[in-house]
Amino acid sequence: MTSTPNTSQATVTTVEQPTPPQDLSGIVGYRFIYTYANNWQYEMYVKNATTMDYRIHTGMVGGRWVTDQTVDLVQLDDSVYKVSWTEPTGTSVVVNVLPAKRRLHGTIFFPRWIEEAGSKTVLYQNDHLDEMRAFRDAGPTYPIYVVPEFARITLFEFVGENDDTVVSTAPNDLPAGFADRTN
Repeated sequence: MTSTPNTSQATVTTVEQPTPPQDLSGIVGYRFIYTYANNWQYEMYVKNATTMDYRIHTGMVGGRWVTDQTVDLVQLDDSVYKVSWTEPTGTSVVVNVLPAKRRLHGTIFFPRWIEEAGSKTVLYQNDHLDEMRAFRDAGPTYPIYVVPEFARITLFEFVGENDDTVVSTAPNDLPAGFADRTN
């Protein structure tokens, strides 16, 4: 038995039209807190279509936070988005976000130096960009430590676009219970 793809809801991509229509309104301007199956807890704020901020509340590099990270953001389907980026540390990340299902899948590609000494990155990265690049360049890079995990989105809230106050302090400086909120 063969199945016919359902093309009624989305435009079929072709060589001539490789990108389907993009509606990013279901993710841009949103903050979400999510916990991976390995209990690492993250917070992401999609500031606009090309930039995001994030905090890591728990996990291997819990306490780390970054603002104005350039990302590639696309809509894959209705209420399905992919956010991907490479950091000055050499870490690459791909996160598929399904807000309607409160589900997320992320794959983090850590260079070996972070697996061995991740505490060097537990800071506000923006104030240490040259240092992060130096650590990256010194390595070691390989073998890459790959962490693929599903996560549950526990908080998904619209906070508006391009608001520098949404992620403006370290995770450890937030009020007690901040990351435990749900909706």
